[in-house]
Amino acid sequence: MRPVEEKPVPLENIPAYRPEYAEVDYGRLYRPDTQRLQITWIGHATFLVQWGGKNFLTDPIYSRCCSPVFLPNLRRRAEPGIPFEKLPKIDAVLLSHDHYDHFDRSTVRRLGPEVQYFFPVGLERIMRRMKLPHRHEADWWQTRSWKDFQVHCVPAQHCSGRGVFDRNKRLWCGWVLEWAGKRLFFAGDTGYSKELFQGLGKRFGPLEVALLPIGAYRPRWIMHPVHMDPREAVEVHVDIQARRSVAGHWGTFRLTDEPMAEPPLFLRAVLEEKGLPQEVFQVPPLGKTLVF
Repeated sequence: MRPVEEKPVPLENIPAYRPEYAEVDYGRLYRPDTQRLQITWIGHATFLVQWGGKNFLTDPIYSRCCSPVFLPNLRRRAEPGIPFEKLPKIDAVLLSHDHYDHFDRSTVRRLGPEVQYFFPVGLERIMRRMKLPHRHEADWWQTRSWKDFQVHCVPAQHCSGRGVFDRNKRLWCGWVLEWAGKRLFFAGDTGYSKELFQGLGKRFGPLEVALLPIGAYRPRWIMHPVHMDPREAVEVHVDIQARRSVAGHWGTFRLTDEPMAEPPLFLRAVLEEKGLPQEVFQVPPLGKTLVF
């Protein structure tokens, strides 16, 4: 049976997509409170996470197109919330899988060899060829220790591949970042599984913040196994016992059929339906810094 193609927002109520940008607070970016968790959405699945005196990027992509060659339909529709040259010094990168919109080799090259890279099994060969010495490969449920952080590789429901002949040859994952007894969850790219996410909640919950995808979900009969829609993202928020969630994976590239402005409206409708405050699952403008 095909999954329901839910459309809680009438098409006529969905405006033309225009990216929303915040004025970047560079004072806060360059001098964060090391005891607080600070998150800035840069675009797509790229977040700047500042915590415990360290700066992390998730799935960084600054390229103009999320494909090995330029394709107009896969071009960037929103500029990065923080220009690359204005990023604070990046200490570590969390990579969830090898798809071009999540593992952008051009951006990784720009970040350079001083950064610590955490990635799932199968990407080691690529990272080694790129001459990146600080490599931390992990399988599901493995933990890598770095500085005062515990970096946990956790399962996701997705797939991998960068070409015709390497489909699912490399692993995909999410990450739980733990510092001073508190935890952040970066989901990467994933479909919804109640068993998976309730299990994560039992193992790691409650989580301070979850970075969850809300876009690239239609048509459901194709996307359902590998991409959550906003209703499922809210289910994940509850399943993993997140105190707060922040939305990503929307509004940067047009990857699927839903209108580009729909995901946050869909999310808002689901939160209202479930009686959850809007502030528990935030959709920040690009470049907006949230402090928890």
